[in-house]
Amino acid sequence: MSETLRVVAAGDHFVLPELIERAVSAAVGDRPAEVRPLTLGWPLEPFGPVAEVTEASDAEDAMIEALAGAQVLVTQMGPVTERVLAASPDLRLVVVCRGGPVNVNLDAAKTRDVRVCFTPGRNAAATAEFTVGMMLAALRRIPQAHEPLAGRGSWEGAAYYTYEQSGLELEDLPVGLVGYGAVGSRVARVLCAFGAQVMVYDPYVHHHEIHGLRLSSLDDLLRRSRVISLHARLTAETRGLIGARELGLLPRGSVVVNVARGPLLDEGALCDALESGRLSAAALDTYEREPLPADSRLPGLRDRVVLTPHLGGASRAVAEKAAAIAALEVGRWVRGEPLAHCLT
Repeated sequence: MSETLRVVAAGDHFVLPELIERAVSAAVGDRPAEVRPLTLGWPLEPFGPVAEVTEASDAEDAMIEALAGAQVLVTQMGPVTERVLAASPDLRLVVVCRGGPVNVNLDAAKTRDVRVCFTPGRNAAATAEFTVGMMLAALRRIPQAHEPLAGRGSWEGAAYYTYEQSGLELEDLPVGLVGYGAVGSRVARVLCAFGAQVMVYDPYVHHHEIHGLRLSSLDDLLRRSRVISLHARLTAETRGLIGARELGLLPRGSVVVNVARGPLLDEGALCDALESGRLSAAALDTYEREPLPADSRLPGLRDRVVLTPHLGGASRAVAEKAAAIAALEVGRWVRGEPLAHCLT
């Protein structure tokens, strides 16, 4: 009989520990496995920096206690810091249920010969759908019309049927996508079905990879687009990619959508453009600081913004996919097979 595999399923209130446990039990087959559940606080408690890692739950002590004697950790928000790794000498594999292991100290893991995997693509469909929903909400003033009717029984939202206040439709609308990865490419397909004129800026994509869509420079895309939607990864190069200069290139009355990462966009410059009327609307799911700070100017622009609390990937299918993709990596590791999404 093989030695019992000890796994910690450090889930949360989205990727539930029981989802991880069921998926891992199926993936390891006949190998005896003990799966130890741990429930972290996210999203009921916000993530943030923990020691030297980012976007993690503040739970180092709970992680250390749970990982005693464990060889495998599957988690979404668990902080895998130098301290946690040093206190977990039996740990050999960490699988993060996210598109990137930002909550793991990769250098410390490599030093300790701990393999680190992640789960790319688990939320691409959900985020793409949410992006199009946010775009339609901003273009057609759906939240602004909903609020007075649902809240006060007021029909005042009918003013959005006047020519001056009515919105834009996607058919024939020039829409610029900044980024053409797993999410951006899905958004492009949906927008093309609506009949939008889709343009793409992505310096890492070539013409033959975008299936006939217009590939543009960033400045040209901004000058031609009535809507821009951000889909780039957040890196040192892309931080602040859309600032005051870039917003100034958009045609007057344009709309900005960001369901990617908040720091891609200069929020101060965005608020200035909305307040001045240069932009007609913005739809944001991510922000420079999360949760949105009390002194943010965005809620004061409620007639011109659609704001949601980082919900783009919030579908049950995403949680189930994340657990399943992570468990497949655990199964490969148990069988000594090459890992599919490994960074160390």
